[in-house]
Amino acid sequence: MKSDVWEAEVGIDHAAWLATESRTAGLAREYRPIDIGEGRIRYSYLALGAARELGEEEDGYLTDDAEGLRVWIGDDAFELELTDG
Repeated sequence: MKSDVWEAEVGIDHAAWLATESRTAGLAREYRPIDIGEGRIRYSYLALGAARELGEEEDGYLTDDAEGLRVWIGDDAFELELTDG
């Protein structure tokens, strides 16, 4: 659903970077990931769509496969989980 949100525990530094310095951080608010504190990041439906446009060589890109929906930073993958928001 378009009102769903996904969250991941990525660590304080990664959450801040994704929300302020990643390529999607410069987009309108509804299209960028949000640092929700304590090392967690939140993606709206629209933010997921924007992050899916990132290439594999870019930090913050997403994969969605048999292992789940994950956000990648370097060689580390962090699982995104559907939440109530």
